[in-house]
Amino acid sequence: QVQLVESGGGLVQPGGSLRLSCAASGSIFSINVMGWYRQAPGKQRELVAVISSGGITNYADSVKGRFTVSRDNAKNTVYLQMNSPKSEDTAVYYCNVAGRTSWISQVRDYWGQGTQVTVSS
Repeated sequence: QVQLVESGGGLVQPGGSLRLSCAASGSIFSINVMGWYRQAPGKQRELVAVISSGGITNYADSVKGRFTVSRDNAKNTVYLQMNSPKSEDTAVYYCNVAGRTSWISQVRDYWGQGTQVTVSS
């Protein structure tokens, strides 16, 4: 089993900054892609940003230039630096990890419990 623990959510003012962290632990053999998704009330969950094991990143158009995803492979941790957030960034943010628990297992998706981010003055 793989457990994901998220931290760093909360209330932030528009134009401020916030950093989310997500640490993976448990029976981890390897991790491929790590990243963040979000879900606002009444909307579907959507991709925010992902990063490959080699450092290749992909961002939603709505956050490009404002958010930065990074990872520490030694710590199995992924981060989301949120700069200049807007009210429309308010959502529950979920960490996602695609990884294996052994060399013969298939790659599976694992999800964190979610952390609320509210952008408001």
